[in-house]
Amino acid sequence: MEAHLTEWLNLGIRWIHMITGIAWIGASFYFVWLENNLNRSNPRDGLAGDLWAIHGGGIYHLEKYKLAPPQMPDNLHWFKWEAYFTWLSGIALMLVVYYLNPSLYLVKPGVDLDPALAIAIGFGSMIAGYVAYHFLCDSVLGKRPALLGAVLFVLLIAAAFGFNLIFSGRAAYIHVGAIIGTIMAGNVFFTIMPAQRALVKAIEDGTTPDPTLPAKGLLRSRHNNYFTLPVLFIMISNHFPSTYGSQYNWLILAGIAVLAVLVRHYFNTRHDSSKYVWTLPVAALGMICLAYVTAPVRSTPEAAPVAVSESQPAVTVAKMEEISEAAPGAAGAKFTEVNKVIQQRCSVCHSAQPSSPMFSAAPLGFMLDTPQQIKGQAAKIHAQTVASQIMPLGNITQMTQEERDLIGTWIAQGAPLD
Repeated sequence: MEAHLTEWLNLGIRWIHMITGIAWIGASFYFVWLENNLNRSNPRDGLAGDLWAIHGGGIYHLEKYKLAPPQMPDNLHWFKWEAYFTWLSGIALMLVVYYLNPSLYLVKPGVDLDPALAIAIGFGSMIAGYVAYHFLCDSVLGKRPALLGAVLFVLLIAAAFGFNLIFSGRAAYIHVGAIIGTIMAGNVFFTIMPAQRALVKAIEDGTTPDPTLPAKGLLRSRHNNYFTLPVLFIMISNHFPSTYGSQYNWLILAGIAVLAVLVRHYFNTRHDSSKYVWTLPVAALGMICLAYVTAPVRSTPEAAPVAVSESQPAVTVAKMEEISEAAPGAAGAKFTEVNKVIQQRCSVCHSAQPSSPMFSAAPLGFMLDTPQQIKGQAAKIHAQTVASQIMPLGNITQMTQEERDLIGTWIAQGAPLD
């Protein structure tokens, strides 16, 4: 029952996180699009520009004031709770998934790190990340957007590299996402909302608003817009072990982040011209290249060395043959021996009826009860238990290196069932 309740708690928080996140991202995308597409030619007095649009069977006319209208309207819509609840639900999700079981989900297997310290590092990194970002934005770099972006990129990828040394692959990725999410929510809470409140108060008091505050709020809003796609990738990355499970996962994250920013930049600038249309084919080609370089190496004599795990050096096919000879039941790496390992180390969770108290059903519906299921999932088994060694979670079932080598050898032979 405890596993069932935890699963539904996870689902409920994740559902809230997704709903509020969509609302926040939608508002961000729309208002940046609106700002970029305003007609600024000969606006009427007091306006920065206007825009006509059609949607849902109706025609809309939107106007933006240079700074403020002469008096406040009766109804003014604010956009803030989407950001706050997205961040709060994200923190709650981290507590449920990673911080309630830090030894299992957070700390990297084989790393001697106190769980409480790991949690402190994770949560502290979010605060430190926002403070560093805020300081850089208020420094001379704030007036040089391209250089500021490059510095932030290097710092975030450095954080990804550092997290990868102590956290599991999934936890490393999600904590980079948490830093970015904290920066985005912090922008709303500490910069954008105060600027908007000051603007409204000045109008109500009949004084001249300070134009620097709205300008700073707009800049931070643009930053949030560019952060969005990398964060979205991180949110879905736990479904793709070839990214977070790689020994070079921080470089993969860097590559995907760059491609995501390129795509976002095209959509942010296409109203002005198509000079950045090249970013779309470049992003597509970049994804193909990432898929290629992360592909598992096939067992051929010409194959290049391949890393067996995040912590081990690369091994050649010849070495794999030596492993096959040394592994238990190595005479052809018989399926009977492989099945015995899988049933003992993997099926406690990945079964129609898991014996592990942590799960009431097989995670992601991934079951390894029958020979056919095992053979059909051979590629995923290799990625999770041999290449990245992220499974079993926290190595809770104590799978040995010899058993991983046995599975790897069997899969390299074509995963025969006889």
